[in-house]
Amino acid sequence: MDQRVSFITLAVRDIGASRAFFVDGLGWESALDVPGEVLMFKVADKVVLSLWDADHFEAEIGAPPSWGGVPPVTLAHNCATKAGVDRVLETARLAGSDQVAAAVEREWGGYSGYFADPDGFRWEVAYNPGEIGQAVLP
Repeated sequence: MDQRVSFITLAVRDIGASRAFFVDGLGWESALDVPGEVLMFKVADKVVLSLWDADHFEAEIGAPPSWGGVPPVTLAHNCATKAGVDRVLETARLAGSDQVAAAVEREWGGYSGYFADPDGFRWEVAYNPGEIGQAVLP
């Protein structure tokens, strides 16, 4: 089996709210938009982020764990500079994220903060000066 990820799919409560946040607020361009069902974005070469209506998701996959609180996953957007991190976090705030944690210097040598999308998924925005962090930059 190849070592890769092709799709990252998140169950969301309101596709319209997700569209308003990602497309209207963050300025992302959708690759597929089926109102009320699914919204997809090409986020890297051969990688798609799929936001899928929670009811459709559960009908195919099953109910999510009932852990409550913050979903146990983070998604990351790496930037080439610390100033880039601050700009992305501010864009998320302006797009409507009411949960933005300012970036701070991290013990691992980087600089990162977080924002939450409309469904509470946490997005890390990071500057990682290490080799692995630099390898993911466009």
